[in-house]
Amino acid sequence: MAYVRDGRMLAVMANDAAPLTPAVFYILFALAGGDKHGYEIAKQVAHDSKEQVSMGTGTLYGSLKRMLADGLIEAAEQRPVPELDDERRRYYRLTERGRQALGAELRRYARVVAVARRRHLLARA
Repeated sequence: MAYVRDGRMLAVMANDAAPLTPAVFYILFALAGGDKHGYEIAKQVAHDSKEQVSMGTGTLYGSLKRMLADGLIEAAEQRPVPELDDERRRYYRLTERGRQALGAELRRYARVVAVARRRHLLARA
């Protein structure tokens, strides 16, 4: 069993990761496609959520700070195209722990969708 409070893992037992907050999930999901800076992450989150999730700078950078501390992400050393980039930007990438947490969350979602379909609560696409 795992518990999450304010986007941080408090206790984890067994091999399953804690459920993620929506902000943490969408940030990890955005970074699964490659290294991104903050504004790129925010744009990817809006795109992936079909504009249903919009993160303000406080939520985004507060989440990134906690995720760095929790080892879910790390600062990326290399910049995609240094000569075309603003040197003030900070790029982020998934760590192995972040990749595992995202995978656990996606498997959790898949189990919920499977149950919803069996109960005819969700129309098949």
